[in-house]
Amino acid sequence: MQITSSLVSFVSVLWMTVFSPAGCKAKPDNCRLWTEPQMPGLSMNGDFMIGGIFTIHYYTKSGENTFTTIPPQPQCSGRSVYEDLRFARALEFAIREINNETVLLPGITLGYQIHDSCSDVQMAIKCAVQFANGVDPVFNESCSKSVSATVPAVVGDSSSTPSISMARIHSSSCACLGDKSQFPAFFRTIPSDQHQAAALARMVKLFGWTWIGTVRSESDYGNDGMASFLKAAQEEGICVEYSEAYYRTQPHSKLESVANVIRRSTARVIVAFASIGDMRFLLEELAKPPSPRLQWIGTSSWITQSEFLRYNMCAGAIGFGIPKSVIPGFRDFLLDLSPAQALKSPILKEFWESSFSCSLKGRAAGARECDGSEDIRTLQNPYTDTSQLRFSNLVYKATYAIAHAIHGIVCNDTQCDKTSEFAPWQILDQLKRVNFTTKNGYQVNFDSNGDPVAVYELINWQFMKDGTLDLVPVAFLIHLISDSLSVCSESCPPGTRKAVQKGRPVCCYDCIPCAEGEINSLDCVHCPPEFWPNAKQDSCLPKLVEFLSWNDTLAIILMVFSITGAFMAVCVTVVFYKHRASPIVRANNSELSFLLLFSLTLCFLCSLTFIGRPSEWSCMLRHTAFGITFVLCISCVLGKTIVVLMAFRATIPGSNVMKWFGPPQQRLSVLAFTLIQAVICVIWLKVSPPYPFRNLKHYKDKIILECHLGSSIGFWAVLGYIGLLAVLCFILAFLARKLPDNFNEAKFITFSMLIFCAVWITFIPAYVSSPGKLTVAVEIFAILASSFGLIICIFAPKCFIIVFRPLKNTKKHLMGKVPSKAL
Repeated sequence: MQITSSLVSFVSVLWMTVFSPAGCKAKPDNCRLWTEPQMPGLSMNGDFMIGGIFTIHYYTKSGENTFTTIPPQPQCSGRSVYEDLRFARALEFAIREINNETVLLPGITLGYQIHDSCSDVQMAIKCAVQFANGVDPVFNESCSKSVSATVPAVVGDSSSTPSISMARIHSSSCACLGDKSQFPAFFRTIPSDQHQAAALARMVKLFGWTWIGTVRSESDYGNDGMASFLKAAQEEGICVEYSEAYYRTQPHSKLESVANVIRRSTARVIVAFASIGDMRFLLEELAKPPSPRLQWIGTSSWITQSEFLRYNMCAGAIGFGIPKSVIPGFRDFLLDLSPAQALKSPILKEFWESSFSCSLKGRAAGARECDGSEDIRTLQNPYTDTSQLRFSNLVYKATYAIAHAIHGIVCNDTQCDKTSEFAPWQILDQLKRVNFTTKNGYQVNFDSNGDPVAVYELINWQFMKDGTLDLVPVAFLIHLISDSLSVCSESCPPGTRKAVQKGRPVCCYDCIPCAEGEINSLDCVHCPPEFWPNAKQDSCLPKLVEFLSWNDTLAIILMVFSITGAFMAVCVTVVFYKHRASPIVRANNSELSFLLLFSLTLCFLCSLTFIGRPSEWSCMLRHTAFGITFVLCISCVLGKTIVVLMAFRATIPGSNVMKWFGPPQQRLSVLAFTLIQAVICVIWLKVSPPYPFRNLKHYKDKIILECHLGSSIGFWAVLGYIGLLAVLCFILAFLARKLPDNFNEAKFITFSMLIFCAVWITFIPAYVSSPGKLTVAVEIFAILASSFGLIICIFAPKCFIIVFRPLKNTKKHLMGKVPSKAL
């Protein structure tokens, strides 16, 4: 079964295919019909005839074929479909309305012949051939059909499969019928299923249903429509758990199998591309316990069928239907049916008798005789229900389209010629051009494929206040079943990615955590280098930038020690300046001592350049200031050590060594040692200076803002030169440690250099292995520790004597000539 529709096509071409004159051999006996013609269920004579074929019954029956006689002709059976009967009467109503027109076909009477195809291909073809050839049992000698007997156009079957077989001759919404190479004489007033299939796929995607099941009629309508839907669904990323097919004539076991697949499935949404007859059987089977609670997605063939509203399990069903309409006067026409009129038509007679459970021709078995008290206005069935005229309006428009085409051939500006004869291609050409508006306000025209403009109404099955289901056109509010979420796998949580399960559709997947540094948008992707995922791993945030800032606790502690050390150096300088004439100050070379204190002050303060956000100038300043101030400091200590050695060597009789290392030579040596370091620093800054650098590799989740050394050779040259001077100073001081003196300065210099070297030897591995801002902290600590070692070891004993033991601050005591007891 296909979507009930009204379509227009020509059948006259079929006669040329089936009854070719070449097969007659000019003998009349060869052109005699072997069987009785199929008589129309509804008919009226006219100047021009319009055919109609509708599925008023869904089944056929025929006698047993013995293969010895002519096979018995199939006959329609089963209960008539009242809704399709209303479609047939819509054609009858439209023709009667046209015959009363004064503008359209004035003076012309249209007639009609309406047949029941019983949704059977053989019956449909038989009716189509009969339309083409007429019902005369014998043809003329040339075996040609009579033009007057030909029905030039047919308003077609409400099923696609019989339609394809006919024009091949005519009908419904199957997208395949838009192929003009196969169906050149086919027009329809219902949109192609291709539009509906695409719209359904988009709707399913809109609701987030990515895991669905499908069921279809095993017919041209179901197969072609579902193929279009599955293609559109695949493009939308929708996965199908199962796709079942069923046709009502198949064994009941097949129906049970389809129903069981639906019951066992995990998909909670089902798309049904099925005809009314097949859906009727399927819903009846699914209504048996246990009834599955599903979200139904319907097509225009069944979503507007009020007879299915008794199935509460389909509550919330949604789908696209043909827009409902109003045909003025149509209800009165339907109800203006008397028993006398019903007797004239086998179709109407069957309708009357089944509706009132009586017999119009005497008492039948099990039925009373109709007595005239029956009132058709009291009936409540699809025949009398004109509240939602959908497909009936399509028949109405199709009939008017044919009338307009005939008008374009037989009428001119002044009159119409009822004796006109025309070829099939003429009416085909006129149908391509029709463009008019019906009395009830609908525009009718066809595109190059013979299709109308696609217009649908979104229908939702909703419970009313009285607890019954009803068809509700959707505006904004849609009622779906409460558990209508239908997915094979739940959406992956933030920080995970989809991994498709082997052998299953892409909608079935496992959620695997994203690797560190990745987020999941569609798949796990790395954040840009300067970004890092948030805690949920669903977005990238700028990495935290880390450096030793001024408000950092560690920086504050180091700053306090730095300022304290500088303050100590200033205090010692004041003490030494105040007691500059005292023996202990004079004996320790006051000029080098003041220069040493000045350099230590700079050493303490240069550590402050390592704190704060690295900039271009701070990176160059911190290393060069450190290198030069420390060389100045060590040069002074080295000078003092050399002075001590020279001073004691000068006490040897005949030695004049002090004249070679007097104050001018001391100043020059300090200057020379310092200038060498200054030259190293200038070359370093010139060739490859330090610069600010965003270190992205040390930590994954943060950026270390540090000073890149530029040239590592330059840095280690500066550090190595300081180490060389320190080692030299340590060796000389070590050699002078046992010189006779109560206040042997060489001994204190040895200790200070020992601390200095220990600090900087330890610094190297600590500097290399310390991460982030701790690298800077280690460097500051080494500067402060070595500076404190120098100031404490060299100047603390002197300050102690000057301030707390002034009696020892004498030349005799320093030369060791005063007994210790006297002190």
